[in-house]
Amino acid sequence: MAEEIAALERTGTWDLVPLPPHVTPITCKWVYKVKTRSDGSLERYKARLVARGFQQEQGRDYEETFAPVAHMTTVRTLLAVASVRQWSISQLDVKNAFLNGELREEVYMQPPPGYSVPDGLVCRLRRSLYGLKQAPRAWFERFSSVVIDAGFTPSAHDPALFVHTSPRGRTLLLLYVDDMIITGDDSQYIDFVKQRLSETFPHV
Repeated sequence: MAEEIAALERTGTWDLVPLPPHVTPITCKWVYKVKTRSDGSLERYKARLVARGFQQEQGRDYEETFAPVAHMTTVRTLLAVASVRQWSISQLDVKNAFLNGELREEVYMQPPPGYSVPDGLVCRLRRSLYGLKQAPRAWFERFSSVVIDAGFTPSAHDPALFVHTSPRGRTLLLLYVDDMIITGDDSQYIDFVKQRLSETFPHV
C-alpha cells in the first residue's frame, strides 16, 4: 500500500484541496492480490487503489467513456503481413496503463483508507485511477497523443492502429488496451519509438 501511494504521489495523481460546496466526493477502496510464480511460490503482494466509479454522475464527473480497442481482424492481418514480409515483431505492455490518463473533468475523491491528510481536504484527481468511468478513454487519448507526436498517423480503418511511413520503410503499431504490437521494416524508427515509449510510460 505504501508503495502504491508513493507511486501515485510521484506521478501527481491528485492534489489535496478543500471540498467545494455542494460536491459529493466519490470514495475508493484497496484491492489486494497475491502474485505467485508458476511453481506456486510467492512472488509478491500487490495492492491497488481503485476508485468507486459507480458513484460518478455523468455530465458532472465524466462525459465520454468509450475507448477504441483493436479489432481482432486487424490483429490477425497485422501478424499475417509481418510474417509474409518477414518483419520482426515486438510485444510491449504498459504497467498500470490507466494511471497515465489525464483527466479533463473535475473529479473529487475521499482520501484512501489509511492515508493521513489534514481535516477538510479531499483528493482532486489530476490523473486517472482504475475504476473511473473515463479511465479507458483518458489512457487511449494520452497514448494517442504520444505516438502521434512521435510521427504516427491513426489508421482510417482501425483507430487503434497507428502507421508511420518514411524513406526507410513502414512501421505499424497496434494498441489493444495496454498491450502493443510493433512491427515493420524501419528498424531505426522502431528503436526510436520503443525508447520514446519507455521514457514516457515507465515500465514499458
